[in-house]
Amino acid sequence: MSNSADSPGTGSSPSARGRFRPVRVLTAAVFALAGLIFFTSFNTAKGTNIRTDASLLKLSDLIHERSHENGELNELNATLRDDVEALAERDDGSTKAEDDKLAALERGAGTQKLTGEAITVTLNDAPPDATAKLPGYPEPQPDYLVIHQQDLQAVVNALWQSGAKGIKVMDQRLISTSAVRCVGNTLILQGRVYSPPYKITAVGDPEKMQQALAASPAIQNYMVYVNVYGLGWKVTEDGTVTLPGYSGTVDLRYAKPVE
Repeated sequence: MSNSADSPGTGSSPSARGRFRPVRVLTAAVFALAGLIFFTSFNTAKGTNIRTDASLLKLSDLIHERSHENGELNELNATLRDDVEALAERDDGSTKAEDDKLAALERGAGTQKLTGEAITVTLNDAPPDATAKLPGYPEPQPDYLVIHQQDLQAVVNALWQSGAKGIKVMDQRLISTSAVRCVGNTLILQGRVYSPPYKITAVGDPEKMQQALAASPAIQNYMVYVNVYGLGWKVTEDGTVTLPGYSGTVDLRYAKPVE
């Protein structure tokens, strides 16, 4: 008489069932994981196609919308500031010498309009299909063909070093707390977003400013990319121009520890 474990009609022994149980558990786990992935994907998509760039486009639209709003608020702030200053000048009890000193400080701070001889430097990205124009240089990587933060900073620093009395980047006046920052191939300046070409206008001695640009090592390096890969570079003398006064907030903001 055979043992029950050897009889096909009586089923498998406990040891035999133990050998098949992990397979069943693994199968159940796979189906459970698949269900979890499906649920997570559905919950993330919320009925949308998660393979599209729609969310990125929405973010880009939001950035440009906020940039436009910031521009309008800056203009409103400038108008209100002019109104406040006009009211203060009616009867502030100050002497002419004190008023002149205040005006000089405001001009130095960049909050007042500035008129004088000026030059404009224009920087632009190279064509996307650019190739090396001179022998001995490698074919360009995408990074070679766009304006970088250090390029803009090099121009601004050279102009300040030349003795420029005031500088405007795009349509905004720079002050001591202004930061020229780039994210990707866009410029973020005082809450506003700009795309190339970038224009930097400075009031000062045109000859000295152009000499400072030519003497800057950082700009000399940039000019290599201009000549080899076609990055944009243009310097023009504008004659007499008027730079706008800085219209944003002048309050300093800093981080505070959490209590």
